[in-house]
Amino acid sequence: MARLFGTDGVRGVANRDLTPELAFQLGYAAARVLWTAQSNPFFVVGKDTRYSGDLLENALISGVLSAGVDAVQLGVLPTPGVAYLTRAMKATAGVMISASHNPMQDNGIKFFGADGFKLLDAIEDLIEAELEKIAVVDRPIGDAVGRIRHHHQGLKDYMEFLKGTVRHSLSGIKVVVDAANGAAYAMAGDILRDLGVMVNVFHAEPDGKNINVNCGSMHPDTIARLVQETGADVGLAFDGDADRLIAIDEKGQFVDGDRIMLICALDMESRGELVNHTVVTTVMSNYGFLKASRQLGLQLVRTAVGDRYVMEAMREGGYVLGGEQSGHVIFLQHNTTGDGMLTALQLLDVLVGTKQPLSELSAVMRSYPQVLVNVRVQDKVAWRTNSAIATAISQVEDQLGDDGRVLVRESGTEPIVRVMVEGPREDRVTEYAESIVAVLKRELGA
Repeated sequence: MARLFGTDGVRGVANRDLTPELAFQLGYAAARVLWTAQSNPFFVVGKDTRYSGDLLENALISGVLSAGVDAVQLGVLPTPGVAYLTRAMKATAGVMISASHNPMQDNGIKFFGADGFKLLDAIEDLIEAELEKIAVVDRPIGDAVGRIRHHHQGLKDYMEFLKGTVRHSLSGIKVVVDAANGAAYAMAGDILRDLGVMVNVFHAEPDGKNINVNCGSMHPDTIARLVQETGADVGLAFDGDADRLIAIDEKGQFVDGDRIMLICALDMESRGELVNHTVVTTVMSNYGFLKASRQLGLQLVRTAVGDRYVMEAMREGGYVLGGEQSGHVIFLQHNTTGDGMLTALQLLDVLVGTKQPLSELSAVMRSYPQVLVNVRVQDKVAWRTNSAIATAISQVEDQLGDDGRVLVRESGTEPIVRVMVEGPREDRVTEYAESIVAVLKRELGA
């Protein structure tokens, strides 16, 4: 049986793959696994703006209550807000119902432990094992069942926490926000206005169907156009659950997670706050990020793709900054997961502190052309021991030298091998990628 939990919780098409029955079972199993010796246990539960959020929220909470654990409904809230409130309220666990940047028909369920961190694989495995016992375990009855509690201050508490992370006055900065019709729609503008920012917020009218539709961090052209139209200093685009950020400078140029991390890393380094001069990134960070980091004296720890792996490396090494090119950035001194709004505030803080426009700050690195090709194959791990493929990769690496790189890896969920090549010239990079792909197809029966 395939593992139910993926790299970021359980996801699928709501009411088809991720059914209310499964949500109930997940709530029940998680409550049994995560409730240890705590008296008056309770889960905090948040969601984004999708239609299916109500369906899955009610089903999951019913499962939690059926296990004898209370549930506190937080309503619509960004994923990092749930992580923050889980530990701030001393909850047994936290749950976020969201499929992040996915289309509205998808949804997902992700859990946080009492410490506000995403669950380790071993804990998720215990929850999956508990699912098989549900039919035969006696459930509590009478006054031993759980009840729903309401916490209407959750969003306000999270907003106050975020504002407290800013060191400088942000008065006078002109910002446009693309809220993706998602979880940040009701808070992004208010936080920025409270801090003195002149802000215009777009795509902040969720109807349950329009989350991420032609807007948000997956569609940066939209916010780039809005920056140009309004003459803003900065554009901020969030995804559906507001745990990632893509920024736009005053010239309409993209500032992705790599650039944001480097800008913030250099600022933290100048203040002596970057532990061991180190940033944690995934193998997908742009080669330009790697090259600039080395030239600037920063150390890098690189992980597999997925913010959970970044977080694991950060906790193991005691590091405070890490993230992904996609805009998941983790400031571990402030929160226990990637946080789009927190990232936006830290970026604006650096902008004010350095008195430089974002275009100058982001010029700290050059993004190398990057070509990624997915090859569907019969055996996705066979490339590792194939000498012809190894030779093809080695030949490209020799041609790139120290001015580019090759990354070949298999998909975690599909029979696909991914070939990525980076280098200074896009035409050459494309040729190099195609040469490796041709050998992959020939050798692995694509």
